[in-house]
Amino acid sequence: MRSTTMSAVGAATAMLLVGTSTAVSATIAEYPVLLGQALRYALAAAILLLVVRRLGLPKVQLTKRDVLLLLALSATGLVGFNVFLVEATRHASPAMIGSVVGAVPIVLAITGPLLLRRRPAPRLIAAAVIVTIGVVVAAGFGGGSVYGMLLSLGALLSEVAFSLLAVPLLPKLGALRVAAYPATLSVVPLVVVGIAIDGAGSLRLPTPAEALAFGYLGAIVTALAFLLWYDALHRLGADRAGLFAGLVPVGALLTTAVLGIGEIRPSHIIGALLVAIGVMIGMRRASSNAPTESGTDDRAVRAPSDEH
Repeated sequence: MRSTTMSAVGAATAMLLVGTSTAVSATIAEYPVLLGQALRYALAAAILLLVVRRLGLPKVQLTKRDVLLLLALSATGLVGFNVFLVEATRHASPAMIGSVVGAVPIVLAITGPLLLRRRPAPRLIAAAVIVTIGVVVAAGFGGGSVYGMLLSLGALLSEVAFSLLAVPLLPKLGALRVAAYPATLSVVPLVVVGIAIDGAGSLRLPTPAEALAFGYLGAIVTALAFLLWYDALHRLGADRAGLFAGLVPVGALLTTAVLGIGEIRPSHIIGALLVAIGVMIGMRRASSNAPTESGTDDRAVRAPSDEH
């Protein structure tokens, strides 16, 4: 039970940290977006790989399947997500994009168990629906073109892939390596696509203020949040961990309010409460003696990954 609680805290912390990136990103709005993401992931990869080395973790022999999964995770969950997101902002409102991507909990609640050949739990699907409704209420649906909607759906699928492609890798590689390797693999593709979109002339050193923002995004929002998320994903399962994705807009709202660059409206409060209710419903155990709905019993949930 303690392990489940700590994993839930880790998942919540990870998603709230990701939410803070919205306000921080406003300080680097003048920097080319994809090249900025490359800097962010490069810093995160350096930190995570250094931790892997310092901990002296046993070497793991990657199979062809492992490599393909890591490449796919990097191409979709990191590079693809950012490309879709950047393009979507040109054809849809932030509210529409946030609402579409906010459906992540529902998709994970259904597809997570199916990939493990289990039947999705109705209670978790219901909880995911409540969380998603909370996200839509908080963000508002907004507007945009059909193309903007399709791009937003691409971002949604990429975000789902960020978790689902990691699931088969986590038992062998552990959360630390699964966070480190795709971040490393994403740097060069992001630079290439960034130059293709913005031109080689867009390459420049960040200003001190931008460097500080990239430092936060790389060390905290990426390295720390990715590690916490993958650890929680391994312990809770994709269906339960996915519920916490609804906390991303909550983190964004809290950050903008604290920094004084936005105000909290009644719809924000109602949306946040719905997200909280959905998460609590999903995390409540159906029975104190029954196996968890993620398909493992408490002993499996407590089994540490190789980096702990």
